[in-house]
Amino acid sequence: MRLISMRLIGKKLLLVAALATMSLTLATAQSDQGAGQDIKDAGHSTKQAAKKTGKKVKNTTKKGTHKAAHKTKKGAEKVEDKTTPPPPQP
Repeated sequence: MRLISMRLIGKKLLLVAALATMSLTLATAQSDQGAGQDIKDAGHSTKQAAKKTGKKVKNTTKKGTHKAAHKTKKGAEKVEDKTTPPPPQP
C-alpha cells in the first residue's frame, strides 16, 4: 500500500515538474516576442511625442508672431498719431 502511494506521489511530482518546464518554455518564447513589441511601441510613442511637440511649437510660434505683429501695428499707430500735424485752428 505504501509502495503504491509513493509511486503515485512520484508520478504526480514528475507531472508537475514537466508542466512547470513547459510553462517556462512558453513564457520565454512569449517574452521574446514581447520584447520586440515593446520596441515597436516605444518607437510609436516617440513618433507621437515628436508630432505633438512639433504641433505645439508651431502653434506657440504662430501665436507669438501674431501678437508681435499686433503690437507693432499698435505702436506704429501711436507714432503716426504723434507725428501727424494737428489740424489748423479756425
